Amino acid sequence: MTTALPTRINGGDLAVDTRGLTKRFGDQVALSDVSVQVPVGAVYLLVGPNGAGKSTTLKILLDLVRTDQGTAEVFGLNCRERAPEVRANIGYVPERPDWGYGWMRVGRLLKHHALYYPTWDADYATKLAQKFELRMDRKIGVLSKGQARRVHLTMALAHRPPLLLLDEPTDGLDPLMRDETLGVIADHLADSPTTVVLSTHHVEEVERLADHIGVLRNGELRAQMSRTDLDAGLRRYRVEVPERWAGAPSLNGSVLRRVTSAREVQWTVWGQEADVLQKLTAAGGTVREVAPLSLLDATLALLNPND
Repeated sequence: MTTALPTRINGGDLAVDTRGLTKRFGDQVALSDVSVQVPVGAVYLLVGPNGAGKSTTLKILLDLVRTDQGTAEVFGLNCRERAPEVRANIGYVPERPDWGYGWMRVGRLLKHHALYYPTWDADYATKLAQKFELRMDRKIGVLSKGQARRVHLTMALAHRPPLLLLDEPTDGLDPLMRDETLGVIADHLADSPTTVVLSTHHVEEVERLADHIGVLRNGELRAQMSRTDLDAGLRRYRVEVPERWAGAPSLNGSVLRRVTSAREVQWTVWGQEADVLQKLTAAGGTVREVAPLSLLDATLALLNPND
């Protein structure tokens, strides 16, 4: 029996709504029947291992990749049929920068980019460039990965779009600039009404920002929920057990991670705490501790294939 994790967010206006996204690259299935809902104003953390389909999902929203099946909408606009309007509402930081014009200097690129966005805030762009320590005279083609990431962040934020798609936004940054960047993003969210879909391997860095989560593994949406539901439904239980304990069969499929010794188990379990406690006690265990999980530990549990 598999764990009945929530995979749909119901109620409220949606900034992103995908239905049944399926995408193959040759024999490889990148996405299989993925339906993502991102509420307006959410900071939605999209997590998964490399190759899970995170970047493909973001590119579908931008109509940079087209699905084999399924549909995607941003603020009610079909991403394929109304792609220019959709992209006008999005600030995008790609996982891998592919400029295509390495001869252009940073300052010229920002001016060029601004022409496409009537909402471009020149003063804000200057402020961002200063915070990110951009060198306007440098050619794009000679930038390091971290420098290129900071240029992309400036381009994504400066027109204050209602939706940000951030694919590994701190990748390549040194620790000091990574901290500065997270502060800039937090300040931006405080000043500008924005929905964010954020993909990152540095889950611990966005603990205070993310209020929704989607979990992709092998191209399938494994779970999707608000942080409120995540915090309420996922707990680590430390249980003293008798010798030759037979386990708790009634929890089969609800245990996402387990560490077992001769007389004690530590289980990460999805379910209502009172119900889990009752089942563990009925199975002969003595619950010694119940603890909430950090966002990082929660995502690792949700990604665990052992269920």
